[in-house]
Amino acid sequence: MSIRKMKKILLIGLRSEKDAILDELVRFGRVEISDYPQAEGDIPVFSTNNYDKTEFPADMLAVNQAKLSSALDIMQKYFPEKKGLLDPKPEAPLESFLIDARLNNCLHSARRVIRLDGDIKAMKQQIQAQKDTLEALKPWLPLDMPLDYEGTEHAAFVLCSLPADAPDADVRSALSYAAPESELLPVSQDKFLRYCVLVCHRAELDAAEDALRNFSYAPMEPLKAAGTAKENAERIEKEIEYTEVKIERARIKIEGETAYRSYIQQSWDSLATKLCQAENRSKILNSESSFAMEGWVAEEDAADLERILGRFLVHLELKDPTEEEYPDVPVRLKNNKVTRSMNVITNMYSLPAYDGVDPNPLMAPFFIIFYGMMMADMAYGILMFIGGMLMIRKMKARGGMRDFGELLLWCGISTFAWGAVTGGFFGDFIPQAIRIVNPASTFTMPALFTPLEDTIGILFGSLALGVLQIFTGMTVSVVQKIRSGHFTDALFEEFAWWAILFGVAGAVTGIGNVAGKPVLLIAGVILLLAGCVLRNKGAARLTSIVGTVYNGVTGYFSDILSYARLMALMLAGSVIAQVFNTLGGVTGNLVLFTIISLLGNFLNLALNLLGCYVHDLRLQCLEFFNRFYKDGGKPFRPLDVQARYFNVIERE
Repeated sequence: MSIRKMKKILLIGLRSEKDAILDELVRFGRVEISDYPQAEGDIPVFSTNNYDKTEFPADMLAVNQAKLSSALDIMQKYFPEKKGLLDPKPEAPLESFLIDARLNNCLHSARRVIRLDGDIKAMKQQIQAQKDTLEALKPWLPLDMPLDYEGTEHAAFVLCSLPADAPDADVRSALSYAAPESELLPVSQDKFLRYCVLVCHRAELDAAEDALRNFSYAPMEPLKAAGTAKENAERIEKEIEYTEVKIERARIKIEGETAYRSYIQQSWDSLATKLCQAENRSKILNSESSFAMEGWVAEEDAADLERILGRFLVHLELKDPTEEEYPDVPVRLKNNKVTRSMNVITNMYSLPAYDGVDPNPLMAPFFIIFYGMMMADMAYGILMFIGGMLMIRKMKARGGMRDFGELLLWCGISTFAWGAVTGGFFGDFIPQAIRIVNPASTFTMPALFTPLEDTIGILFGSLALGVLQIFTGMTVSVVQKIRSGHFTDALFEEFAWWAILFGVAGAVTGIGNVAGKPVLLIAGVILLLAGCVLRNKGAARLTSIVGTVYNGVTGYFSDILSYARLMALMLAGSVIAQVFNTLGGVTGNLVLFTIISLLGNFLNLALNLLGCYVHDLRLQCLEFFNRFYKDGGKPFRPLDVQARYFNVIERE
């Protein structure tokens, strides 16, 4: 497996055929249009500023798409789409993404939904304001007088409040002293306030209020409306009921619009595709009658592209990129069903550079084996395999989701295999279940080794796998250096350390020694020192020797030791599973044991799914990739259907 070789495209055609050509490129789905660098000396008749008149400009497409998104969000808010977790996306023919006959109807439906939602929001705000008014009226309901009544020519009538704990005798004494011809009539009282009516001669109103302010008096005017508080409350309650009926009618109308939800979703995908086309138009140079564009296509797809464009009057030029253009060449990986599952990891880290190495086929066996080793349980492996199959078969996942489903499937197979080797099935679920039924049972699962009893052996096995992966990365680095003509770099680096590492192992075991001397180790040290001396000058030779030896010894030691996490996670998962099984076994009841054990094991599975993924990812990115990986690749983004809600029938 490798990085696909790309061809640079130069296409010149008639402007009258440009729309049809762009539609064909969308159907083809394997051409990326790049920005056209109009260098000095380019033909001046071409310009990116020459505006294309299209049915919908890019800004209008974006506005319409936003309307459809808003309508779909509103429908989902009021009437969520009933869809199972594993239900696949519906399928639609490719042409429906290019030509949408229902677009205008869908836009009208979206506008109606948005308007109805706006009406509902306004009516809900109105209801809230009315409820606030009702709350303000509540203290005055016992008052059998109009709210807008302010008294007579000579008598004032004021609604007011005092703190609930204000001493009544002191209040009345102060009021009678300041305004003898006044009266404070109680209306109601709550936890904090006492609501009253102040009745007094208008000439004494100021004096009465001044006296009451010493007791935190406050005049209140809850509603300037005709009629009593009770009459106003009844009116407002009827208005709220009527407004709620109007809201329900609006909801029913929105529910009626949900019949067009699938059409609106398809129109959204269609607009997304057209918007992608419109954005790519800005990269194309135009003249009055022609256009010019640059782009990229995989070498294996070039013949198909020539065939598709053969019916148009165009000039198509395909050429290999130069080394100076490598940073701009988009990267498209060529993988099979096993290695493409590693795209999840590669895309998360960084794509390889165009002139680099595709890490997926090198990483796939290590990642899958390491993951299965850390999980190491047959039941967990079966569940992971089923989950992956459901994503691929039931959900019909595509793209990144399909890659993740396949990764789950392969890691499930590896987990089952390691579980079979270590005898794990939900930990020791089966032996403990049998002992509950028959306490005299001594049954144990068959196993080549177990995490709890063979910990040291598993540790050395983990380190051996780490050495194998590190040496694989070093081998790839050697091949790259030799191909690029840097054999001496490989000789003084990888070959020197190989000799040292194998020489240390030989010196310890006595294998490969000549006349009792570790010849291979000595040769490796000589190569390492020679590289430092020959590639540096002056005092830099000494510092280079110290730095190379120190960094090399500590680096290789720490990198290899990092693989001890394979043993640690295998041991941790096994212990946690056995702990939950033991907790269930304490009950002595098979049903309770099964419930407790399965709950604990499902929790253990959930934790390990993420934990093992993170630690496996760390081993690949830090311990493996740093040996050979050249990142910084630009992802290949072809002009293609942009579908969120539907899958294209004709496409893989």
